[in-house]
Amino acid sequence: MMERDKDRCVIIAEAGVNHNGDLEMAKRLIEKAAEAGADFVKFQTFKADRIVTAKARKAGYQLKGTDQAEGQLEMIQRLEIDRPAHETLIAHCEANRIGFLSTPFDEDSVELLVELGIPAFKVPSGEITNVPYLRKIGGTGLPVYLSTGMATLGEVEFAIQILEEGGTRRDEMTVLHCNTEYPTPMGDVNLRAMQTMAVAFNVAPGYSDHTLGIEVPIAALALGARVIEKHFTLDRNLEGPDHAASLEPQDLTEMVRAIRNVEGALGDGVKKPTASERKNILIVRKSLVASEPIREGDVLTKENVTVKRPGSGISAASWDAVIGGIARRDYQADDLIEW
Repeated sequence: MMERDKDRCVIIAEAGVNHNGDLEMAKRLIEKAAEAGADFVKFQTFKADRIVTAKARKAGYQLKGTDQAEGQLEMIQRLEIDRPAHETLIAHCEANRIGFLSTPFDEDSVELLVELGIPAFKVPSGEITNVPYLRKIGGTGLPVYLSTGMATLGEVEFAIQILEEGGTRRDEMTVLHCNTEYPTPMGDVNLRAMQTMAVAFNVAPGYSDHTLGIEVPIAALALGARVIEKHFTLDRNLEGPDHAASLEPQDLTEMVRAIRNVEGALGDGVKKPTASERKNILIVRKSLVASEPIREGDVLTKENVTVKRPGSGISAASWDAVIGGIARRDYQADDLIEW
């Protein structure tokens, strides 16, 4: 398994193809992801002619930010990064102390990433039914983040089985709930499906987000996500298929900060006073006190005893044990009752 704190959510800043084929832009994306505090920055590795036919159309969201006259093949050909570029980006990640990941979209790209020493594989939603591809990934023995956009529960189970048969252990899988519409309508997010898959398949849950804003990834963390993936860009107004539905650097920084804060706030689940609040117990809890003068030998009753702050005397929780007892000394009003 990758070297990481098992109790700490992995945050993947998805640069994807938001470099627009420009190596310098890709390097700036790495720098911004590192500054934001993400654990990994992730790109996409593919050979366009291996994954798309010449007649393949663009998705609706891809048409909005690109030349509508070109096909999907022409669009993604401009977004390929070759091996030397991968090596440059990996070195830049090392220099900026952030992990490098990339999603392969074909079997040759899987081999390339293995040769480059990638620590884990992200299987994109579109490949969840690609049997030879899944077998290739499984055969590497590396941890897998399996994205499940557009999939039924049965299709997710099928992909998990193929990966397992190929060699990926189930405890090395994180299944990411996902919706592949860019941006995803809030009513279509269905975060509870993440929990459904975690229980159904006994796998670590995660979430790959395509909504606008940062509230849904934070909610996913609170529901148990161990991995959060989110697209980001240098500028949402840039031309390209994914920029418009991506976070800008300041938003990414805010998302990471919020996730870490919520992660810390979730705690260990044990209900007990915390170190920061113990000092308040004596101040805000109440003790049994005399509500009027009481003489030694008097019966302690609800008429002559009341509860008031501070909490340094007999706790108000002992009311039933004290009422009906005998005063062992004189008390003035507001004196703390003693055992």
